[in-house]
Amino acid sequence: MFEFSGRRGPVSEPVAGRARRAAELDAADELAAVRERFVLDDVVYLDGNSLGALPAHVPGRVEDVVRRQWGELRIRSWDESGWWSAPERIGDRIAPLVGAAAGRIVVGDSTSVNVFKALVAAVRMAGEDRDEILVDASTFPTDGYIAASAARLTGRTLRPVAPAEVPDALSGRTAAVLLNHVDYRTGRLHDLPSLTAAVRAAGAVSVWDLCHSAGALPVGLDEHGVDLAVGCTYKYLNGGPGSPAYLYVRGGLQDRFDSPLPGWNSHAEPFGMRSVFEPAEGAPRGRVGTPDILSMLALEAALDVWDGVRIEAVRAKSLALTDFFLECVAQYAAPGRVETVTPRAHAERGSQIALRCPDAGDVMRRLVARGVVGDFRQPDVLRFGFTPLYVGFADAERAARVLAEVLAEG
Repeated sequence: MFEFSGRRGPVSEPVAGRARRAAELDAADELAAVRERFVLDDVVYLDGNSLGALPAHVPGRVEDVVRRQWGELRIRSWDESGWWSAPERIGDRIAPLVGAAAGRIVVGDSTSVNVFKALVAAVRMAGEDRDEILVDASTFPTDGYIAASAARLTGRTLRPVAPAEVPDALSGRTAAVLLNHVDYRTGRLHDLPSLTAAVRAAGAVSVWDLCHSAGALPVGLDEHGVDLAVGCTYKYLNGGPGSPAYLYVRGGLQDRFDSPLPGWNSHAEPFGMRSVFEPAEGAPRGRVGTPDILSMLALEAALDVWDGVRIEAVRAKSLALTDFFLECVAQYAAPGRVETVTPRAHAERGSQIALRCPDAGDVMRRLVARGVVGDFRQPDVLRFGFTPLYVGFADAERAARVLAEVLAEG
């Protein structure tokens, strides 16, 4: 017999039935054992789309970096511990998760800095006769700020458009298009293959922000001909707060990639200390200054949780989890109390569910107090991020049940 948390008395049969089904789904889950690779507690953690959980082995690895590599080897670690090559080495570990070949991703700097590098470089590659930049009208604010700055810097006009309107907005004037693969508010998954093809057909350069898709679903950067892409590593990749971002440059564009932030680390001869800049070959062109070694090597350790994990299996579980959560919310919550913002179609859904309700801020505070952690986005959106590596079906059922209780009390 199951009970609503915090209530006395038997649970209705639909609730008990869904709890049993959650247990059956967890028992059949091929990724269930991966959960043991993380530091978790009794909280239902549905905020991995903001900050991923801590992989259990990372503290020990970071201690080694601090005590031995820095404390004992000191400067020798640039060679002996592989510090210098970390940006490319870790980029090659991220590459399979986003469908890229080795040598096309470099890790370092923040997502914002990499958006700036990518967008300005895209405009430079597009040519002087193209004077317009298209940007996702619903983009994460920083991407919009960076796009506006890049437009001012390069003398281009910035034009916000909805992703679905991009094909019709493209013209011979378009230099670059900056889009989010998954909308951070709603969890809507945009059609990367067709939009990338449209941008290329128009002669423009595509730039994709993968912050809410990398590690949650297949991306296929090489397969779909994406030109440039950026993303963070502290969400579904579980790299830790402030872990460095990454930059992808398509193989055929690497010799034309002209970074607006050339630094000694991106020089062909970094230790030549030459006064004239000569860009490095390949992905290292995306480097700038000295790598942030402590957070970078914490990220490298965190990526070990992906050993033996197929991104296709992650996607399948993500869709099953979010389907099941929506089913439970529909059954448990009073009709009309919340509105689902995230598309129900699998082809249009990332790995989060966004629900709208008038008192969303207060609802999320009470959910967190009861051990269900999601987050709130102004003005009225509850976000629940499902990280398939450590979130299970029992978590989804419990979250929906507690949400219904909180809504009923409102």
